[in-house]
Amino acid sequence: MASVIVFLFILATQVSAFRVCPKCGKIRVPYPLSTDENCGDPRYRIYCNNGTVLEFMSAPGFYYKILSINPWTNRLVISPPLIQENTCYSTDLGVGGLQLDENLPFNISTRNTVMLFNCSDNILLSPLNCSSSSFCRQFVDVKEGYGCKGTLCCHFLKDASMTSHRIRVRLGGCTAYTSVVDKQPDDPIEFWNFGIELQWLPPF
Repeated sequence: MASVIVFLFILATQVSAFRVCPKCGKIRVPYPLSTDENCGDPRYRIYCNNGTVLEFMSAPGFYYKILSINPWTNRLVISPPLIQENTCYSTDLGVGGLQLDENLPFNISTRNTVMLFNCSDNILLSPLNCSSSSFCRQFVDVKEGYGCKGTLCCHFLKDASMTSHRIRVRLGGCTAYTSVVDKQPDDPIEFWNFGIELQWLPPF
């Protein structure tokens, strides 16, 4: 028992010795997230743009704004990419969508409902919901300026059976997407929590 107490004391001392990064804008940056080589854990790198905007970088070098961080659940929410007006193209289409480095401790949580837009007919061979009752239909009816209305769209819950490191868009597939965190079936669109929730493995 004494050895366990000693171990926990040493562990607590080590954790307290780690430097927590300063706030970026209004968002606190909890350990192990790191905005600088002198704070946090470098494997958990995020970026503080101009000291005010916190961002997450995907594998191809595309930056997504961080909307919130929950240190108690090891989760953060990033903003989905913009859909360019009247094109139905996501701004990260050129890099193939969201791609996380599988060697880093981040992955896409299972609480995301992803909606894909402007899809080719090949998507109908997938198990995704592309029916007239798909959540994506509500989105395109409200967001007409994106140019996605009338295109084939689908939604799916990012569950554990899928890759937890990528949301793919491409020409010849689907060219745009968005995501809602913890969407409930009957939630009206004005209550949707738009974002992509990521989670990280703790360093210990």
